[in-house]
Amino acid sequence: MNVKMDPNAKYIIDVFAANGFEAFAVGGCVRDALMGLAPHDWDICTNAKPEQIKSCFADENTFDSGLKHGTISVVLDKTVYEVTTYRIDGEYDDNRHPNQVSFTDDIKLDLSRRDFTVNAMAYNDSRGLIDPFGGAEDLKKNLLRCVGDPDKRFNEDALRIMRGLRFASTYGFTVEEKTALSIKKNAPLLHNIASERISVELNRLLCGDGAEDILNRFRDVIAEIIPEMIPTFDCPQNTPHHKYFVWEHITHSVGLVPKDEILRMVMLLHDIGKPRARTTDENGRDHFKFHPKISIELARDILSRLRYSNAFISDCLLLIEKHDFRFNGKINQIKRVLQQLGEKNTRRLFLVQRADIMAQSEYLREEKLAAVDLAEAQLEEIIAQGQCFSLKNLAVNGRDLINIGITDGKQIGIVLYALLDEVIDNDFPNDKKALIERAENILQTGTL
Repeated sequence: MNVKMDPNAKYIIDVFAANGFEAFAVGGCVRDALMGLAPHDWDICTNAKPEQIKSCFADENTFDSGLKHGTISVVLDKTVYEVTTYRIDGEYDDNRHPNQVSFTDDIKLDLSRRDFTVNAMAYNDSRGLIDPFGGAEDLKKNLLRCVGDPDKRFNEDALRIMRGLRFASTYGFTVEEKTALSIKKNAPLLHNIASERISVELNRLLCGDGAEDILNRFRDVIAEIIPEMIPTFDCPQNTPHHKYFVWEHITHSVGLVPKDEILRMVMLLHDIGKPRARTTDENGRDHFKFHPKISIELARDILSRLRYSNAFISDCLLLIEKHDFRFNGKINQIKRVLQQLGEKNTRRLFLVQRADIMAQSEYLREEKLAAVDLAEAQLEEIIAQGQCFSLKNLAVNGRDLINIGITDGKQIGIVLYALLDEVIDNDFPNDKKALIERAENILQTGTL
């Protein structure tokens, strides 16, 4: 079985061979190459010790990227290749890192410490594929299976739980039964993992083609990192607008937006507040008034806890706040949305609303979609015509107001926003002369 090697990775392997060592491409790059995918990076393992690695590449740029674990980075053509000595891991006390590692000359022992069989393969052109745990066969079956005892693998490194779900979502793998049971059993170990590491894997999981299926099959794992989600699991929506329970609606909507981390996170969290907002009237119909507000509060806590950036959180909260917004067909309304969200997030909002609608029932679906389509067409008209919807494209600025005698910074802001309101709401011309005259009138009368 041949693997099309990256030229620089092959060069590194050849250098080791010329110096009396062996080396292989290992892990994810071999997996991806066997699947016909372009690997993101090429990791190399070798029986050469770290100092010997440096010696072999004395003429190249190298640096220590994980010397404790035997990893030296070699830079070729501005690309970093991690080269690691074959190793055996010691005991794990923190469910993440081995207390110590020892080096070995046996590639198979190195592969035996890895997480999943599809990641426990090595390759070079002279020896071919080294696959002691059947990873190639599992690839053919689209099967994700732990190397050895799943409980041992997940207790060693609990982040492997999220990595496994991410692989299943991204590559369409079916999680082997024992591995799946162990993932669910050991999910509480995720509390020992840094939030930043979990959020990276969660993003990748959400952006996979299989996200909906994995979220549904492993919802108890999601509950360990987002316990606020638990009330959505069995929360009904007895209303003509919906045909799914809240969690099913959420997971279905996730797969209906493009593979963008913000969009998919918004869909995951947009209705998380519904169970708290739910009321049932005398006719047995459910209502979820003000659920976006509750969802925002919960989402802010969740995203902050998972250490997302302030910019990421801000964009998500804006879209969650507006996901249930009703467009009324008036172009001034779209201008207000553009003012509040900006063009990029307004375009995202259309994607969010379409996904939300398509994950509901068929009741009034065409009418709802038509309202979004009209709003998007109006946005295109506003942008194409250069119509004003923000201070950025208002025909006057702070300097113009200073020139007519408005010098207080706070007052300048108040007047500029008053002029913007006139342009947006009252169709006042976005003309510099007219706006300056209006500002002078405000200055003279003292009224807005």
